Amino acid sequence: QVQLVESGGGLVQAGGSLRLSCAASGRTFTGYAMAWFRQAPGKEREFVAVISWSGRSTDYSDSVKGRFTISRDNAKDTVNLQMNSLKPEDTAVYYCARDHVRLRDGLTNFPHEYAYWGQGTQVTVSS
Repeated sequence: QVQLVESGGGLVQAGGSLRLSCAASGRTFTGYAMAWFRQAPGKEREFVAVISWSGRSTDYSDSVKGRFTISRDNAKDTVNLQMNSLKPEDTAVYYCARDHVRLRDGLTNFPHEYAYWGQGTQVTVSS
């Protein structure tokens, strides 16, 4: 059973920073790409960032590129999202997700490629 638990969300002023973490359990972290998605009220879930199973490759949505950084610690089965220069439009529930393909060659940002999801953590950025 794969479990993903996000933490680190909260309320922050525009221009501030937050660091989200996602802890995986079930010995199913190693070998899988991990991603962050977000969903704002009334909007569809959207891709934010992805990191390869090795940690050597990353990709970001254009809206967060240069402000957010994804990282992973394979020894601790965690993936993090450092969010800087936050904007009110970053307000959403943030979800971490695990790829369903082991040792994928490349990266994917399609939600249907992710088999496991956390419960989400709320990020609110005030103006």
